[in-house]
Amino acid sequence: MSEVEGFILAGGASSRMGEDKAHLRLGGRTLVGRAAAALGGVAGRVSVVSSKPDAAAFGLPVVADRLGGRGALGGLHAALAHASAGWALILSCDLPFVTDALCERLASLRGPDADAVAPVQPDGRPQPLCALYARAACLPAAEELLRAGELRPRALLARVRTRWVSFDEVADLDGSEHFFRNLNTPEDFAEALRVAGRE
Repeated sequence: MSEVEGFILAGGASSRMGEDKAHLRLGGRTLVGRAAAALGGVAGRVSVVSSKPDAAAFGLPVVADRLGGRGALGGLHAALAHASAGWALILSCDLPFVTDALCERLASLRGPDADAVAPVQPDGRPQPLCALYARAACLPAAEELLRAGELRPRALLARVRTRWVSFDEVADLDGSEHFFRNLNTPEDFAEALRVAGRE
């Protein structure tokens, strides 16, 4: 779908992990590689959002996080500012069990009355870092939030017309129980290795 462009957020500090999460390998691929595979079924082009000097090592186009130090919303803003397609599909590299089928399902739920499409996790929390954003509406909204000092991506979803996707709407997809497993600590990674070994 050429109207969708994919962006992998890989510029985080990884302070709790103790090493750069983007380069961790799971199931024989880096976390960025896994994210690229998930996005590739939907997005006409996939880029990495990072200002780290080794970002080009992933072999994908690199989008610099132009504001720096603004967390995930800053990275999301960089993706929207760079996007040439009407929609940006954002995926954080530390959600390694997101699949191409999930990305396709989310993309299929876009409509004229939505500026964003975002899933809701089984625990009821929205997941803004595996979501689609319409560039025309979301870029100015993200800029306003950042100027106001807001750094939470969820605030962007609250600002625009968001099509919330309940977990029931994606639960039929293979691997859905692990879609929103987030890797922040060595313990999280150890558990993810066990899950990947059972795949």
